[in-house]
This record gives sequence, structure tokens and C-alpha cells, in this order.
Amino acid sequence: MTRKLVAGNWKMHGSRAANEPLLATIHQGRPYDCDVAVCAPFPYLAEVALAFAGSELRWGAQDCSSHEQGAYTGEVSAAMLAEFGCRYAIVGHSERRLYHQESDQLVADKAKAALAKGVTPIVCVGESLAQREAGDTETVVKRQLSAVIHTLAHCASEMVVAYEPVWAIGTGRTATPEQAQAVHAVLRAQLRAATAHAERVPILYGGSVKPDNAAALFAQTDIDGGLIGGASLKADDFISICRAAGA
Repeated sequence: MTRKLVAGNWKMHGSRAANEPLLATIHQGRPYDCDVAVCAPFPYLAEVALAFAGSELRWGAQDCSSHEQGAYTGEVSAAMLAEFGCRYAIVGHSERRLYHQESDQLVADKAKAALAKGVTPIVCVGESLAQREAGDTETVVKRQLSAVIHTLAHCASEMVVAYEPVWAIGTGRTATPEQAQAVHAVLRAQLRAATAHAERVPILYGGSVKPDNAAALFAQTDIDGGLIGGASLKADDFISICRAAGA
């Protein structure tokens, strides 16, 4: 990977009053020497699309259904997202795995559904603190990614992978650049074993990325950008992280 990707994940934050200046400032910060995207809650996707219209800035959703259509109240299909230009859909975020009991296979099915409609899935993997302390990090992330690789088959190189250690999400704790790189290297090796095009798969790091640690993280060999949570809600912080990715 030569050009990095920085994707903001607003989670369940935002309001029309707050979104407008945030998006405007991100837009005004152009050009960036990396790919930049914002993944917003469903009600605000049209707002992000409008704010970024005519620019190279991208936008995405925070989830999508594994189903194409049907009686699935509250679900949003990949076809709906694709219809008005959605570029990415986050699938398998640890909060979805925990609070909605999403299995590895469901995450894989969502990734497949997204790709089928031309939406790039950002597939999240990561271990809990207990799993890390038990020495199970590699086993956990490889199991999570394996389900997606198997389901996508020859299309596995068309996804984005995001390593987010659960113990570092929203806690202020961050994996050291060396800790993050070690896991990214494992994921890269797993991709290389599965596809001849592993190098084209961006592997992002997420977990309390901030302006003061972004450059050191992005300097690592197998870290191709970031999936940014809290800092993506602060325009100056998000722009600083994007600048670090493009340095």
C-alpha cells in the first residue's frame, strides 16, 4: 500500500447543527495526501454525501444488512446504500459483535452482501483485554478474518480490514505502534496465504488514534491508515490525523 486511508466512524453521535460545520471544515481541509472517508449514522448519510459532493472525499455507513431485501424491519440493505453513492460499510465492529451478538459468519455475510452491490466492506477484527492477556490475540483475529476470507473467496482482496483491539476503543488506551504492527503483520500474512492480491488490501488501525500518536502508528510497515472514532468528531483532530497519514 502506498496511499493510506483514514475513515472516520462517528458511531451514534451527530446532529444536524454539529454536522454542518464539522463536514465543512473537513471539506475545506482539502487536498489530502491520503484517501479520506466519513462513516456516519444512517439518518445523516445524505447530509455527508451532499457536503462531499464533487470532491474526492468519500463516505460510508456503519453497518449493512446481510439480506438483499425483505421483511427485516430496521435493517438497511447494501443495495439501498449503493443507490445513492455509498462507498464503504463498516461490518463486524466490536460494538456490533458485543451488543448485537453478531457472529463471525454474519459479519462475513454482511461483507459479501456489501461487495455484491459495489460497496466496500471495512471488516473489523480485534481482541478483548482478557483475550490479549491470555495470549489469544492472534487466534482471535485470525478466526474473525478467516470467516470473511472463506466467504468472499476470490473477492477477498476487495475488502478493507480494520484491526481494533477492543481494549483500546474509546478507553484512551492505545496499542503501541509495535503492538499494532505485530497484529497487522499477522493479518497481512493471513491475506497473503489466501489471495495473490493481499498487498492491495488496506489494513487500518483503530483504537484511540489521536493527532499525537497517528504518525508513529502510520509509519509501521503494515498499517495502511486508521479507522478513527472519537477524534473524527473534532475537525481539527481528524484533519491532523489525515495529514499524518499523508506525510
